[in-house]
Amino acid sequence: MFSSSNLFFFLSRSVDKSIIIWDSISGVPLHTLVQHKRYVTACAFARDLPLIATGSMDKTVNIWRIGLKNTSDDHLATKLRHSVQHWSEDEVCSWLSAEDLQELVVIFKSNNIDGQELLNLTEKNLMSDLKIESLGLRNKTMRKIEELKSKIESTCVGIPDEFLCPIARDIMTDPVIASDGYSYEREAIENWINTKKRTSPMTNMPLESTLITPNRTLKMAIDRWIDAQQVLQMTTHQK
Repeated sequence: MFSSSNLFFFLSRSVDKSIIIWDSISGVPLHTLVQHKRYVTACAFARDLPLIATGSMDKTVNIWRIGLKNTSDDHLATKLRHSVQHWSEDEVCSWLSAEDLQELVVIFKSNNIDGQELLNLTEKNLMSDLKIESLGLRNKTMRKIEELKSKIESTCVGIPDEFLCPIARDIMTDPVIASDGYSYEREAIENWINTKKRTSPMTNMPLESTLITPNRTLKMAIDRWIDAQQVLQMTTHQK
């Protein structure tokens, strides 16, 4: 086990050839590094640089950079805090501006394009419904949307399962505990109770009560994990 004195995480190595980065406060695993082909024998933090070095019996040393997030990484953090499909129209417009698509802001705003609509857009929609005549602009827009979808998929990989709402399967922003003892996103479980039979989404047994209580411990763990993802942008270099 190796820890950093100026960062809130520590490393552990394993015989499965991986290194795991842990949140030192919550004990939650933040990232698993799996570049080595044989047992990892050494890990070290750089004293004054945002770097981690790992050595292995495969005779390689990997240097992992702990970098600050860039502009595009802001959208990854936003995805973690608030699923893209739940973006408001204003959040979609902010995304367009960040992706150098400012000329589409007025068009998207006037057509009430929110996050769900954004993810469902096709080139035909852009041409026929939104009346975007420029082929180059349509292609650029679709490319940015596909990149966003790819980021969503890659971000979802590695999210601890206990951070995902069992109903919506999105990372929770307002977790609550229901009477069945399980945690859910507040909006999801409230909708479940209001529109379904009052049974547990997990056990299908009747709920003893419709009372829900905030799960502050889980929310703190999720927030710490999200903050760590914003700064733990890993790049590896083989030596």
